[in-house]
Amino acid sequence: MATMGLGLAALGRPGYMTVGHSEDVVDGSEAGMQRAAFEVLDEAWRLGVRHFDTARSYGRGEAFLAAWLGARGHRGATVSSKWGYRYTANWQRTADVHEVKDHSLAHFEAQWAQSQQLLGEALRVYQIHSVTPDSPALVDAALHDRLARLRDAGVVVGASVSGARQAELIDALLRLERGGARLFGSVQATWNVLERSAGPALQRAHDAGLLVIVKEGLANGRLSARGDVQPVKDEAATLGTTPDALALAIVLAQPFVDVVLSGAATVTQVGSNLTARELKVSPGSLVDLTLAPETYWAQRATLKWT
Repeated sequence: MATMGLGLAALGRPGYMTVGHSEDVVDGSEAGMQRAAFEVLDEAWRLGVRHFDTARSYGRGEAFLAAWLGARGHRGATVSSKWGYRYTANWQRTADVHEVKDHSLAHFEAQWAQSQQLLGEALRVYQIHSVTPDSPALVDAALHDRLARLRDAGVVVGASVSGARQAELIDALLRLERGGARLFGSVQATWNVLERSAGPALQRAHDAGLLVIVKEGLANGRLSARGDVQPVKDEAATLGTTPDALALAIVLAQPFVDVVLSGAATVTQVGSNLTARELKVSPGSLVDLTLAPETYWAQRATLKWT
């Protein structure tokens, strides 16, 4: 049965590409954002969330999560993090370049050491961040050998995928083996009522035993009350719920999903997102809203970092 987790993309840095994100950042200082992150993490834990997803490029996301786990003494949390990008926005909401991508073996070694130092044994899933068709991580044999050693040490090795060719990338990841065993044990992908193209490949991954994590279930806020998809708002009103809860409930209903990430940046948002667990919807709800993947990703590319 699918569960909900919390992603820290919007909690670890003052700028992010969620619709209306700047409205959620009351105090954009590092100390202010850590306080806000702790509040959201506390509420998520109170409501039963036990999976937390972050990345090296989420500003101070890993550090905030590590500090919170240490301060609260929580046990039983599963942390997934990602390597492959460096945060470069220098704690600004707007920047020419927010992240720099590097999927080299040397970058893995540097970022794995940083992630492990912060998160320790709580770090159970470590993923390549945003694999796209041009990523050398798909063909770098030395990197694959190193990831296999991490896998054999007990860490779930995974990859997140992005772009209009997600399905193709997931199938490519499923074919990679080292030492007579599948290299990857998890995959993280975008799936929402606007972008469903990865669904069949995610089902194949799920059937193969991979942990399937879904990101961007709200399409970077487009499927929230702030967003531009009126049919979701209308259907939510008919059902007596919120647009975000409805959109996430449809993701939770998919048979291939293990973890659906909330991208909440406030206590109110995390509470609203998590009401998705109480809704009963059809996996095929609002299917008529589905966009061609090329259209969806072109529209996503126009979202502003705020």
